[in-house]
Amino acid sequence: MRFAFTDDQLLFRDTVRDLLDNECTPEQMRAAWSSETGRLAPLWQLLGDMGVLGVQAPEVYGGLGLRELDLVLLLEETGRAGLSDPIVETAAVAIPLISEVAPRQFCDDWVPALVGGASVVTTQLGGPLLANADSAAFVLAEQGDALVAVPGAALQLERQPSVDGSRRLFRAEWHADDAIVLADGPAAAQARDRARDRGAVATAAQLLGLGQRMVDLTVTYVQERRQFGVPIGSFQAVKHHLADALLRLEFARPVVYGAAWALATGDPDASRAASHAKAAASDAATFVGRQALQCHGAIGYTVEYDLHLYLKRVWALSAAWGDASFHRRRVAEFVLGPPESSDGRSHPEESRHG
Repeated sequence: MRFAFTDDQLLFRDTVRDLLDNECTPEQMRAAWSSETGRLAPLWQLLGDMGVLGVQAPEVYGGLGLRELDLVLLLEETGRAGLSDPIVETAAVAIPLISEVAPRQFCDDWVPALVGGASVVTTQLGGPLLANADSAAFVLAEQGDALVAVPGAALQLERQPSVDGSRRLFRAEWHADDAIVLADGPAAAQARDRARDRGAVATAAQLLGLGQRMVDLTVTYVQERRQFGVPIGSFQAVKHHLADALLRLEFARPVVYGAAWALATGDPDASRAASHAKAAASDAATFVGRQALQCHGAIGYTVEYDLHLYLKRVWALSAAWGDASFHRRRVAEFVLGPPESSDGRSHPEESRHG
């Protein structure tokens, strides 16, 4: 059995990396912090033209008709680049969910626009705060037992503080009559659970990319920074910090890839795998950030240096779609069963992520 990615998947990843290296630089990330939307709109259109946004969309809507395993490497690259646009919410969550359960007319109206990069979506399924809601065409949310889409024009938004300046967060309210029902009953519950698993795995992939970027930045820094006449990278303590960071990433990476495979193949343990992936990636990226900051010293704390861009994104994404503690509890429930109260009845943890 072959466990490696195919040549086509690796070529697609490398092509996306080249695009992001040119169009999502640290300078552009800084500019996004003070822009009106916090997004890189020209890059979003290029990602649509390249087919990245439509990886999981049906071919009839201009997508590639592929699965989570084909998208995971591309999401890792968006993490490595620090992309601020809502690609998890749009490409990994909204497009497959809408394609699976929404009415045909809604799909006809919206999926081609999302695939082509003309619109973005945000969602409340990953937590109460909505990323990039001020530029979203609509919001995917729960309303009672139904999954609904709420047009952006119908939202009442309240901006919330965020540690990551380019990750614009909002609380939203809307009138129930403005919501468009996509699915209800058991179909809505199943679609919601799949969407949350996809969001967790997609965010885990981005965390892997962020961790790798911080390792790369730190390796370059310790080769150039000299103390006592030699590069500090030659010091054994620094080598140990970087080795430990890289080891954490290497152990988390196959867990995330395995979860993407489980989602793509309909594995019955896909939800457990998704939680394992998000917990492992959140822990790994957070650990890498601490090690990178330790190796950089005081310069790592400055906003003029690039490290803080990726470190703050790690802090933000580690909490998105459920933090590590939430997902560890969820894995424990899958393995051991839900915790029991003193009256002997089981009380599963709240399923809402974030």
